[in-house]
Amino acid sequence: MIRVHKLVSTSLGIGYMGKGGGTVAAVATCLCLYAAQPAGGSQLVNWLPVITLLLTVLGVWSANEVEPYWGKDDKKVVIDEVAGMLITMLFIPVTLSTLLVGLVLFRFFDIVKPLYIRKLEKVRGGLGVMLDDVVAGVYANIILQLLFYFNIL
Repeated sequence: MIRVHKLVSTSLGIGYMGKGGGTVAAVATCLCLYAAQPAGGSQLVNWLPVITLLLTVLGVWSANEVEPYWGKDDKKVVIDEVAGMLITMLFIPVTLSTLLVGLVLFRFFDIVKPLYIRKLEKVRGGLGVMLDDVVAGVYANIILQLLFYFNIL
């Protein structure tokens, strides 16, 4: 079962690439969202909250399971970036411009960790691994919602 958790926590192996794995995982998430659009974008919008919730819960579980092997919030664990990017795009129309702005906003909040995000990393286990990226995604989503509301995007 640990192999499955390693596969999930590395987002199908992306985390093994080392430095920059989090950005690659976020970009891969954007590409998946964009690729899913022509096949019925409205259905994706309907399912994205469910998919996001399931991946977040699965991420908490898998990050918790790999922690004894790899240590606290190892760089190989990038499922948190996938969940954070999905949260960034919740209830946002998926276009090239919204994906690009969402990616930049999410990575900014994920890397800089302003507004108490850094404190969330201290939460134990898989929840702590995921929580800072979840909140970074929420902050990025709020800004995207405002940009969309004011017709800037």
